[in-house]
Amino acid sequence: MAGARQTAPGRRQDMAPMTAAFHRLRALPDGPEKEELRRATVCAWLPMAHRLASRFRDRGEPLDDLRQVAAVGLVKAVDRYDPARGKAFETYAIPTVVGELKRHFRDHTWDVHVPRRVQDLRNQVRVARRDLAQTLGGRLPTEAEIAARTGLRVEDVRTGLEALDSYRTLSLDAEMPRSGDGSCLADTLGLYDHALEVAVDREAVKPGLRSLPERERTILYLRFFRDMTQERIAEALGISQMHVSRLIAQCCEEVRTQALQETGRPT
Repeated sequence: MAGARQTAPGRRQDMAPMTAAFHRLRALPDGPEKEELRRATVCAWLPMAHRLASRFRDRGEPLDDLRQVAAVGLVKAVDRYDPARGKAFETYAIPTVVGELKRHFRDHTWDVHVPRRVQDLRNQVRVARRDLAQTLGGRLPTEAEIAARTGLRVEDVRTGLEALDSYRTLSLDAEMPRSGDGSCLADTLGLYDHALEVAVDREAVKPGLRSLPERERTILYLRFFRDMTQERIAEALGISQMHVSRLIAQCCEEVRTQALQETGRPT
């Protein structure tokens, strides 16, 4: 137990007591004594887990969160470690804790879900681009340079670069940089559809349009939906432009009158 209470296990003189503690932990039946020994063992190795977590502190996650994830990995290592195999606990625990940290980044920190293969490409590209930028005087490397550095195909490098923007997303309420007027990202997306203003009117005139003869429906369709001139409509139907003008006026009046009658509004 004295070895288990050390705050920095790993020194050679601590190894024998720690190994004995793990042998005892495996031999004890479930109960308060085993839980206390388990807790003391986890606390003794917690500084190692925190050091491993600090390696990932530059990836955008709070250090406290990373330390909690590392602690979870440490608990798993303590519960699964078998001293009878002859391997030092630290040799077993480090890959377990690092694996837990990597799973955390893979499964819980991406704002946009992407396949694991793309996540791996993103990490390779990110590291290579950072390292190359240091040797290129601050200039960002090209896709071909990153491909040569990583051994990836240019297509895979491009996929990894695209995935760099998937790790964190912008809020639609985020203020646009250098806008000066407080406009946000949502203000730049989409346009006002003026057709909404006439949506009710379009529905109201549908019964009247259906009751028109086929030729008159065709004329209205060509004029108002295909934006054809009266002259072109006249040529297409083999009638005069004046006749087309009269038919449009008559049809519009009939449809308008019918729509107003069905809605109960005065004509």
